[in-house]
Amino acid sequence: MVSLADDRNPPISPSAQWRKIPADLILVLIWLAAAGLAIYLSIPETLPLRVVLALPLMLVIPGYCVIAALFPKNGDINLIERFVLSFGLSIAIVPLIGLGLNFTPWGIRLEPILLSVILFTLVMVLVAYYTRTGLPQDEQFRIHFASSAAAIQEEIIPAKKGRFDRILGIVLALAILVTIATAIFVIAVPREGEPFTEFFILGNNRTAENYPDQIIPGQRYPMFVGVGNHEYRTTRYTIETWMLLTEFDNVTNTSQIRAMDPSERLSITLAHNQTSIIPYNFSVNKTGYNRAEFLLFDENVPGFEVTGSNRINASYRDLHLKFEYAEGPEENQTSDTSEQTIIRS
Repeated sequence: MVSLADDRNPPISPSAQWRKIPADLILVLIWLAAAGLAIYLSIPETLPLRVVLALPLMLVIPGYCVIAALFPKNGDINLIERFVLSFGLSIAIVPLIGLGLNFTPWGIRLEPILLSVILFTLVMVLVAYYTRTGLPQDEQFRIHFASSAAAIQEEIIPAKKGRFDRILGIVLALAILVTIATAIFVIAVPREGEPFTEFFILGNNRTAENYPDQIIPGQRYPMFVGVGNHEYRTTRYTIETWMLLTEFDNVTNTSQIRAMDPSERLSITLAHNQTSIIPYNFSVNKTGYNRAEFLLFDENVPGFEVTGSNRINASYRDLHLKFEYAEGPEENQTSDTSEQTIIRS
Protein backbone atom coordinates (compact mmCIF):
# COMPACT_ATOMS: atom_id res chain seq x y z
CA MET A 1 0.00 0.00 0.00
CA VAL A 2 2.72 2.43 0.94
CA SER A 3 4.78 1.69 -2.13
CA LEU A 4 1.74 2.18 -4.40
CA ALA A 5 1.02 5.57 -2.76
CA ASP A 6 4.61 6.57 -3.19
CA ASP A 7 4.52 5.54 -6.87
CA ARG A 8 1.33 7.50 -7.49
CA ASN A 9 2.57 10.63 -5.66
CA PRO A 10 6.30 10.71 -6.14
CA PRO A 11 8.11 13.44 -4.17
CA ILE A 12 8.82 16.62 -6.10
CA SER A 13 12.52 17.13 -6.53
CA PRO A 14 14.02 20.55 -5.68
CA SER A 15 14.95 21.10 -9.32
CA ALA A 16 11.36 20.41 -10.43
CA GLN A 17 10.04 22.76 -7.74
CA TRP A 18 12.51 25.43 -8.88
CA ARG A 19 11.31 25.03 -12.48
CA LYS A 20 7.79 25.86 -11.31
CA ILE A 21 8.89 29.43 -10.52
CA PRO A 22 8.28 31.56 -13.62
CA ALA A 23 11.49 32.55 -15.41
CA ASP A 24 10.70 36.28 -15.31
CA LEU A 25 10.33 36.21 -11.51
CA ILE A 26 13.60 34.29 -11.17
CA LEU A 27 15.30 36.95 -13.31
CA VAL A 28 13.85 39.66 -11.06
CA LEU A 29 15.23 37.95 -7.94
CA ILE A 30 18.68 37.59 -9.51
CA TRP A 31 18.62 41.25 -10.59
CA LEU A 32 17.61 42.39 -7.10
CA ALA A 33 20.51 40.50 -5.53
CA ALA A 34 23.06 41.77 -8.06
CA ALA A 35 21.87 45.39 -7.94
CA GLY A 36 21.71 45.41 -4.14
CA LEU A 37 25.27 44.14 -3.82
CA ALA A 38 26.64 46.49 -6.50
CA ILE A 39 24.97 49.56 -4.98
CA TYR A 40 25.63 48.74 -1.34
CA LEU A 41 29.30 47.82 -1.80
CA SER A 42 29.91 51.13 -3.66
CA ILE A 43 33.19 50.02 -5.23
CA PRO A 44 34.42 52.92 -7.43
CA GLU A 45 35.59 50.59 -10.21
CA THR A 46 32.06 49.16 -10.53
CA LEU A 47 30.33 52.52 -11.14
CA PRO A 48 29.21 51.71 -14.72
CA LEU A 49 27.93 48.31 -13.56
CA ARG A 50 26.05 49.93 -10.68
CA VAL A 51 24.34 52.34 -13.09
CA VAL A 52 23.35 49.49 -15.42
CA LEU A 53 21.93 47.45 -12.53
CA ALA A 54 20.33 50.33 -10.59
CA LEU A 55 18.35 51.96 -13.40
CA PRO A 56 16.07 48.95 -14.11
CA LEU A 57 15.72 48.46 -10.34
CA MET A 58 14.28 51.96 -10.03
CA LEU A 59 12.59 52.43 -13.43
CA VAL A 60 11.16 49.04 -14.45
CA ILE A 61 11.30 46.18 -11.95
CA PRO A 62 8.96 47.45 -9.14
CA GLY A 63 6.25 48.32 -11.65
CA TYR A 64 6.74 45.07 -13.55
CA CYS A 65 6.18 43.04 -10.38
CA VAL A 66 3.00 44.99 -9.61
CA ILE A 67 1.73 44.32 -13.16
CA ALA A 68 2.70 40.66 -12.79
CA ALA A 69 0.61 40.47 -9.61
CA LEU A 70 -2.38 42.27 -11.14
CA PHE A 71 -2.36 40.44 -14.47
CA PRO A 72 -1.19 36.85 -13.86
CA LYS A 73 -3.14 35.38 -16.75
CA ASN A 74 -1.69 34.91 -20.21
CA GLY A 75 -3.49 37.23 -22.63
CA ASP A 76 -4.67 39.77 -20.04
CA ILE A 77 -2.41 42.36 -21.64
CA ASN A 78 0.27 41.98 -24.27
CA LEU A 79 4.00 42.11 -23.66
CA ILE A 80 4.51 45.70 -24.81
CA GLU A 81 1.70 46.93 -22.58
CA ARG A 82 3.30 45.13 -19.64
CA PHE A 83 6.63 46.89 -20.12
CA VAL A 84 5.11 50.32 -20.76
CA LEU A 85 2.92 50.05 -17.67
CA SER A 86 5.90 48.73 -15.70
CA PHE A 87 7.88 51.84 -16.58
CA GLY A 88 5.03 54.19 -15.66
CA LEU A 89 4.23 52.45 -12.38
CA SER A 90 7.88 52.34 -11.33
CA ILE A 91 8.19 56.10 -11.84
CA ALA A 92 5.18 56.52 -9.54
CA ILE A 93 6.07 53.88 -6.92
CA VAL A 94 9.72 54.77 -6.19
CA PRO A 95 9.04 58.49 -5.42
CA LEU A 96 6.12 57.46 -3.18
CA ILE A 97 8.47 55.15 -1.26
CA GLY A 98 10.90 58.06 -0.88
CA LEU A 99 8.07 60.33 0.28
CA GLY A 100 7.08 57.80 2.91
CA LEU A 101 10.68 57.47 4.11
CA ASN A 102 10.85 61.24 4.51
CA PHE A 103 8.45 60.96 7.46
CA THR A 104 10.44 58.21 9.18
CA PRO A 105 13.58 58.42 11.35
CA TRP A 106 15.63 56.87 8.51
CA GLY A 107 14.98 59.72 6.06
CA ILE A 108 15.73 59.78 2.34
CA ARG A 109 19.14 58.12 2.20
CA LEU A 110 20.69 55.47 -0.01
CA GLU A 111 20.38 52.48 2.33
CA PRO A 112 16.72 53.04 3.38
CA ILE A 113 15.59 53.70 -0.20
CA LEU A 114 17.47 50.69 -1.57
CA LEU A 115 16.17 48.39 1.16
CA SER A 116 12.59 49.68 0.84
CA VAL A 117 12.50 49.26 -2.95
CA ILE A 118 13.94 45.74 -2.69
CA LEU A 119 11.49 44.73 0.08
CA PHE A 120 8.54 46.16 -1.86
CA THR A 121 9.63 44.29 -4.99
CA LEU A 122 10.08 41.03 -3.07
CA VAL A 123 6.55 41.32 -1.66
CA MET A 124 5.19 41.89 -5.17
CA VAL A 125 7.18 38.90 -6.46
CA LEU A 126 5.54 36.70 -3.80
CA VAL A 127 2.09 38.06 -4.66
CA ALA A 128 2.72 37.55 -8.38
CA TYR A 129 3.91 33.99 -7.76
CA TYR A 130 0.84 33.22 -5.64
CA THR A 131 -1.68 34.66 -8.11
CA ARG A 132 0.02 33.08 -11.12
CA THR A 133 0.39 29.58 -9.67
CA GLY A 134 -3.28 29.65 -8.66
CA LEU A 135 -4.19 29.43 -12.35
CA PRO A 136 -4.01 26.35 -14.58
CA GLN A 137 -0.52 26.03 -16.00
CA ASP A 138 -1.59 26.64 -19.60
CA GLU A 139 -3.24 29.95 -18.55
CA GLN A 140 -0.30 31.32 -16.57
CA PHE A 141 1.61 34.21 -18.07
CA ARG A 142 5.15 33.24 -18.97
CA ILE A 143 7.82 35.00 -20.98
CA HIS A 144 9.34 32.79 -23.64
CA PHE A 145 12.58 34.66 -24.20
CA ALA A 146 13.32 32.90 -27.48
CA SER A 147 10.11 34.14 -29.13
CA SER A 148 9.81 37.49 -27.30
CA ALA A 149 11.64 39.50 -29.97
CA ALA A 150 9.41 38.16 -32.72
CA ALA A 151 6.30 38.79 -30.61
CA ILE A 152 7.36 42.39 -29.90
CA GLN A 153 8.07 42.96 -33.59
CA GLU A 154 4.66 41.59 -34.52
CA GLU A 155 2.99 43.88 -31.97
CA ILE A 156 4.81 46.97 -33.20
CA ILE A 157 4.95 46.22 -36.93
CA PRO A 158 2.14 43.79 -37.72
CA ALA A 159 2.70 42.09 -41.06
CA LYS A 160 -1.02 41.80 -41.84
CA LYS A 161 -1.79 45.51 -41.47
CA GLY A 162 -1.35 48.38 -43.86
CA ARG A 163 1.66 50.60 -44.38
CA PHE A 164 0.21 53.48 -42.35
CA ASP A 165 -0.37 51.22 -39.31
CA ARG A 166 3.16 49.89 -39.54
CA ILE A 167 4.64 53.41 -39.71
CA LEU A 168 2.48 54.44 -36.77
CA GLY A 169 3.76 51.43 -34.79
CA ILE A 170 7.38 52.34 -35.55
CA VAL A 171 6.82 55.97 -34.47
CA LEU A 172 5.18 54.79 -31.24
CA ALA A 173 8.06 52.42 -30.51
CA LEU A 174 10.62 55.19 -31.17
CA ALA A 175 8.69 57.57 -28.89
CA ILE A 176 8.74 54.99 -26.08
CA LEU A 177 12.47 54.38 -26.54
CA VAL A 178 13.23 58.13 -26.55
CA THR A 179 11.17 58.61 -23.37
CA ILE A 180 12.96 55.79 -21.58
CA ALA A 181 16.38 56.97 -22.79
CA THR A 182 15.63 60.54 -21.65
CA ALA A 183 14.58 59.37 -18.19
CA ILE A 184 17.71 57.22 -17.89
CA PHE A 185 19.92 60.14 -18.99
CA VAL A 186 18.32 62.56 -16.50
CA ILE A 187 18.83 60.10 -13.64
CA ALA A 188 22.31 58.92 -14.64
CA VAL A 189 23.65 62.40 -15.50
CA PRO A 190 21.98 64.81 -13.05
CA ARG A 191 22.28 68.51 -13.76
CA GLU A 192 25.07 70.12 -11.80
CA GLY A 193 23.64 72.47 -9.20
CA GLU A 194 25.02 75.70 -7.80
CA PRO A 195 28.37 75.04 -6.08
CA PHE A 196 28.57 76.06 -2.44
CA THR A 197 30.34 75.25 0.84
CA GLU A 198 28.80 74.75 4.26
CA PHE A 199 30.58 76.36 7.19
CA PHE A 200 29.20 76.04 10.71
CA ILE A 201 30.17 75.83 14.37
CA LEU A 202 28.47 73.65 16.97
CA GLY A 203 28.43 73.59 20.75
CA ASN A 204 30.02 70.89 22.88
CA ASN A 205 27.00 68.59 22.34
CA ARG A 206 27.24 68.86 18.52
CA THR A 207 24.11 71.01 18.25
CA ALA A 208 23.57 74.65 17.36
CA GLU A 209 23.43 75.73 21.01
CA ASN A 210 25.49 75.91 24.19
CA TYR A 211 28.12 78.17 22.69
CA PRO A 212 30.47 79.68 25.33
CA ASP A 213 29.61 83.30 26.01
CA GLN A 214 31.21 83.73 29.46
CA ILE A 215 34.96 83.24 29.00
CA ILE A 216 37.76 82.79 31.53
CA PRO A 217 41.14 83.59 29.87
CA GLY A 218 43.26 80.51 29.41
CA GLN A 219 40.40 78.03 29.88
CA ARG A 220 39.42 75.72 27.00
CA TYR A 221 35.85 75.34 25.83
CA PRO A 222 35.12 72.32 23.59
CA MET A 223 33.29 73.08 20.35
CA PHE A 224 33.11 71.74 16.82
CA VAL A 225 33.83 73.42 13.49
CA GLY A 226 32.20 71.91 10.39
CA VAL A 227 32.91 72.28 6.68
CA GLY A 228 30.85 70.65 3.90
CA ASN A 229 32.16 70.64 0.34
CA HIS A 230 29.52 70.89 -2.41
CA GLU A 231 31.76 72.53 -4.99
CA TYR A 232 31.77 69.57 -7.46
CA ARG A 233 35.57 69.36 -7.05
CA THR A 234 38.12 68.47 -4.40
CA THR A 235 38.91 71.64 -2.44
CA ARG A 236 41.55 72.56 0.11
CA TYR A 237 40.17 74.80 2.84
CA THR A 238 41.92 76.95 5.43
CA ILE A 239 40.16 77.85 8.67
CA GLU A 240 41.43 80.81 10.70
CA THR A 241 40.36 82.05 14.13
CA TRP A 242 40.90 85.71 14.99
CA MET A 243 40.27 87.54 18.26
CA LEU A 244 38.64 90.92 17.84
CA LEU A 245 37.79 93.93 19.94
CA THR A 246 34.82 95.68 18.37
CA GLU A 247 32.82 98.74 19.29
CA PHE A 248 29.39 99.67 17.99
CA ASP A 249 29.23 103.08 16.32
CA ASN A 250 25.78 104.58 16.78
CA VAL A 251 26.46 107.19 14.10
CA THR A 252 27.19 104.73 11.29
CA ASN A 253 25.12 101.91 12.90
CA THR A 254 28.01 99.47 12.36
CA SER A 255 30.62 97.67 14.47
CA GLN A 256 34.13 99.07 14.23
CA ILE A 257 37.18 96.79 14.69
CA ARG A 258 39.59 98.28 17.23
CA ALA A 259 41.94 95.30 17.50
CA MET A 260 42.33 92.02 15.57
CA ASP A 261 44.88 89.32 16.45
CA PRO A 262 45.33 85.80 14.96
CA SER A 263 44.58 82.83 17.21
CA GLU A 264 44.62 79.49 15.32
CA ARG A 265 44.88 78.20 11.77
CA LEU A 266 44.30 74.77 10.18
CA SER A 267 43.87 73.33 6.68
CA ILE A 268 41.76 70.42 5.42
CA THR A 269 41.13 68.89 2.00
CA LEU A 270 37.64 67.61 1.19
CA ALA A 271 36.24 65.78 -1.82
CA HIS A 272 32.91 66.77 -3.34
CA ASN A 273 29.96 66.02 -1.04
CA GLN A 274 32.33 65.32 1.88
CA THR A 275 31.68 66.97 5.24
CA SER A 276 34.17 67.19 8.08
CA ILE A 277 33.26 68.11 11.69
CA ILE A 278 36.44 68.96 13.56
CA PRO A 279 36.77 69.05 17.37
CA TYR A 280 37.91 72.52 18.39
CA ASN A 281 38.98 73.85 21.80
CA PHE A 282 38.02 77.50 21.95
CA SER A 283 40.13 79.59 24.29
CA VAL A 284 41.16 83.20 24.82
CA ASN A 285 44.66 83.78 26.16
CA LYS A 286 44.17 87.34 27.42
CA THR A 287 41.50 89.94 28.04
CA GLY A 288 40.69 92.80 25.74
CA TYR A 289 38.53 90.99 23.18
CA ASN A 290 34.78 90.59 22.83
CA ARG A 291 34.39 88.64 19.61
CA ALA A 292 35.91 85.59 17.89
CA GLU A 293 35.89 85.54 14.10
CA PHE A 294 36.01 82.21 12.23
CA LEU A 295 37.15 82.66 8.63
CA LEU A 296 37.01 80.01 5.90
CA PHE A 297 39.19 80.33 2.81
CA ASP A 298 39.36 78.08 -0.23
CA GLU A 299 42.51 77.97 -2.35
CA ASN A 300 42.76 81.78 -2.27
CA VAL A 301 44.26 82.69 1.11
CA PRO A 302 45.53 86.28 1.42
CA GLY A 303 48.77 87.14 3.17
CA PHE A 304 48.81 88.38 6.75
CA GLU A 305 49.28 91.94 5.54
CA VAL A 306 45.52 91.86 4.81
CA THR A 307 43.80 92.47 8.16
CA GLY A 308 40.67 93.91 9.66
CA SER A 309 37.44 94.04 7.70
CA ASN A 310 39.42 93.52 4.47
CA ARG A 311 40.45 90.04 5.59
CA ILE A 312 36.92 89.18 6.68
CA ASN A 313 35.58 90.33 3.32
CA ALA A 314 38.26 88.31 1.52
CA SER A 315 37.16 85.07 3.21
CA TYR A 316 34.91 82.60 1.44
CA ARG A 317 32.68 82.16 4.50
CA ASP A 318 32.81 83.71 7.95
CA LEU A 319 31.14 83.21 11.32
CA HIS A 320 31.54 85.12 14.54
CA LEU A 321 30.95 84.42 18.19
CA LYS A 322 30.44 87.18 20.78
CA PHE A 323 31.51 86.68 24.37
CA GLU A 324 32.21 88.39 27.69
CA TYR A 325 34.71 87.67 30.44
CA ALA A 326 33.64 85.85 33.57
CA GLU A 327 35.13 86.86 36.90
CA GLY A 328 35.79 83.30 38.09
CA PRO A 329 35.23 79.62 37.30
CA GLU A 330 32.02 79.57 39.31
CA GLU A 331 30.50 82.11 36.93
CA ASN A 332 31.49 80.23 33.78
CA GLN A 333 28.34 79.28 31.90
CA THR A 334 26.95 78.72 28.45
CA SER A 335 23.86 79.99 26.74
CA ASP A 336 21.50 78.67 24.11
CA THR A 337 20.86 80.17 20.69
CA SER A 338 18.17 82.49 22.03
CA GLU A 339 20.86 84.41 23.95
CA GLN A 340 23.83 83.85 21.62
CA THR A 341 24.33 85.31 18.18
CA ILE A 342 25.94 83.18 15.48
CA ILE A 343 26.03 85.00 12.15
CA ARG A 344 26.63 82.97 8.98
CA SER A 345 27.59 84.77 5.79
